[in-house]
Amino acid sequence: MRLLLDTNVFLTILGERINTLKRLMQEALVSSEAAVHVSVASFWEIAIKVRLGKLALGMPLALLPELTQRLGVELIAINHHHVLTAVEPEPATRDPFDRLLLAQCLTENLRLMTIDRALLAHPLAWRA
Repeated sequence: MRLLLDTNVFLTILGERINTLKRLMQEALVSSEAAVHVSVASFWEIAIKVRLGKLALGMPLALLPELTQRLGVELIAINHHHVLTAVEPEPATRDPFDRLLLAQCLTENLRLMTIDRALLAHPLAWRA
């Protein structure tokens, strides 16, 4: 199973609050069959929110790549395929980061692990 973490799930893991996620999500994240990924788009979103004062990360932004690697999560860069791919059906959100994550799921054969109600019903969202 190939998973892409939505930014909110990634932040939950970074904050060592994985136990607040649903049990099936926790099990999937630690499964030996799971390949867990996070997008540079999530780093970008986090950096914007930290700089705007909308998110207190509790650590320097520069530590994100190292912590991601320590967690065994693979970082996915953004490429032209990701930004040019239109996702069908249209997601129930206009958030450009959410749309980019879904496009990455489509092009990289991933499922988006999210707790975002606007994304849960999308066919590219992970389901237990």
